[in-house]
Amino acid sequence: MNHAHNGKVERYQRILAEGLLYAREFDSKDERSVAIGVWNIHYNYHRRHSRGGGLSSASQLDNVVINLRTSYS
Repeated sequence: MNHAHNGKVERYQRILAEGLLYAREFDSKDERSVAIGVWNIHYNYHRRHSRGGGLSSASQLDNVVINLRTSYS
């Protein structure tokens, strides 16, 4: 079992819960699912990460992504 991977998953889940799930109420499961999808785009493509030298996760990849939605910042 990869404990470093588990730690990353647990951190992601904590950030998701604190940054979105506990931050507001949702009227339905569908509304929550849409919000999580938008949040994931923000988290991976727009949010600055301290461990990545202030870059977003996606900007550190070799592949260029051009089909991004606007962040909700």
